[in-house]
Amino acid sequence: MRALPLLITALLFASIAMTQPARTPDEIYGVLFRDVQENHVFPDSKTFVDCIPKRPPAQIMQDYLAFRNNPLVRYSLERFVADNFVVPVVSASHYVSTQNDVVDHITELWRVLSRARDTIIQGSSLLPLPHDYVVPGGRFREIYYWDSYFTMLGLRESGDTALIANMVRNFAYLIQQYGHIPNGNRTYYLSRSQPPFFSLMVELLAGLEGDRIYTENLAALEREYAYWMDKSAETRHVVHMPDGSILNRYWDAFSIPRQEAYTEDMATAPADPQEAVAVFKHIRSAAESGWDFSSRWFRDGRTLATIHTTDLVPVDLNCLLHHLEMTIAHAYALTHDQASAARYTARAGHRRKAILAYCWDARAGWFCDYDSKVNKRSPELTLAGMTPFFLNVATKQQAAAAVPLLRKSFLKPGGVVTTLKSTGQQWDAPNGWAPLQWMTVAGLENYGEMKLAKTIADRWIALNIKVYTATGKLTEKYDVVHADKPGGGGEYPSQDGFGWTNGVLLALIHRYGINH
Repeated sequence: MRALPLLITALLFASIAMTQPARTPDEIYGVLFRDVQENHVFPDSKTFVDCIPKRPPAQIMQDYLAFRNNPLVRYSLERFVADNFVVPVVSASHYVSTQNDVVDHITELWRVLSRARDTIIQGSSLLPLPHDYVVPGGRFREIYYWDSYFTMLGLRESGDTALIANMVRNFAYLIQQYGHIPNGNRTYYLSRSQPPFFSLMVELLAGLEGDRIYTENLAALEREYAYWMDKSAETRHVVHMPDGSILNRYWDAFSIPRQEAYTEDMATAPADPQEAVAVFKHIRSAAESGWDFSSRWFRDGRTLATIHTTDLVPVDLNCLLHHLEMTIAHAYALTHDQASAARYTARAGHRRKAILAYCWDARAGWFCDYDSKVNKRSPELTLAGMTPFFLNVATKQQAAAAVPLLRKSFLKPGGVVTTLKSTGQQWDAPNGWAPLQWMTVAGLENYGEMKLAKTIADRWIALNIKVYTATGKLTEKYDVVHADKPGGGGEYPSQDGFGWTNGVLLALIHRYGINH
């Protein structure tokens, strides 16, 4: 009975949201969107698409076109935007902690980064959510899909089960409403998802509230699975492998510049229109991976212009989908539907067999992505190769083979480095990221490599605390090679806040009992 008010609230919220078409900012504001982005009204392309209109968008556009097309009127584009839009603030960037202890600081940050259930605003890009949630911080003012799992790890340590449950409900709502969990709750993110961690969120919450969480979310789990396995033209996530097995890839439905990175994508695009369309598709699909951007996706291993994301069958994505299949099987078993449980267990078995066949590089001793265009494994060695250990897909023999390379090449003074190449991209060396530290540590623990797991955890915690002591901030990413330098690279400055950094740091501190 306690779930009934929540269900009624969600249904009412959904019925209201259904009346609001999920139009993207470029669709709503047309020439105004392009003028703002191309004239660099804001230093960050994401700012305008997050602005909230002060009055109905149709009225704004009517007035803008009248001003823009009247040669007798002089106008300031910056002034017009300021008069007609509320410019968003940067979450947590100006927050000054009163705590010396980093754990107390994170406890305070949950309040700073938490958002109450949204209201529906005409013309806003925000996809309103019916329950409370946590944002990452900085320029990331909305919920993000895979970020949220790592944030939940910290919320669990803080004892905030209610907020974890609300975030799971929000993701189930997004699946119900849109057929998948978008990159974030923005209209301009609807064309793609992110690494599918929903099944791990359900597993985490079930560990706190019991097995009913699996059965309550079974429909959402199945619908997310249907999204990733859809073979339609709009969602081509499915790849048929040479032996007839089925694996998956990242795939954005659009082939246009990202609305939130319009100027950056236009600068990257080649002059030939057909080539530009292909590059936009690959860029957007890399954004779905969460690794935007990395040498992992580059044909030459160096430059963004050679990006070829959709040619690649990513090892991490397929391990996550294996977990999703096993979670659905478990949920069906709890409902005593053994036939359905067996069907999904078999699918997971077939996927695991294909992952081991196509992604394990015995010579390198590492799991790699598979290039479906040339029918061979990618040569890029990245921390995505630890995902099979994190999700128990790998064999014990493969763990024994991978550990020496991890220790020799990936282990650095501040933790583990994302890739072995420095390209200026943020998902390359010398940067380390909280989710990859967690997956590496947990993966090593799964295969009995406790000493190396603790070494990585110790180094990551020490680096995080060193930066916090010096700056009062916990940041989005860190330079794990040079402890005296901040994490850098990519399209925007390193953000502070920061949801998944807070979550992983808190979880590792509690896991290892390290004196912080």
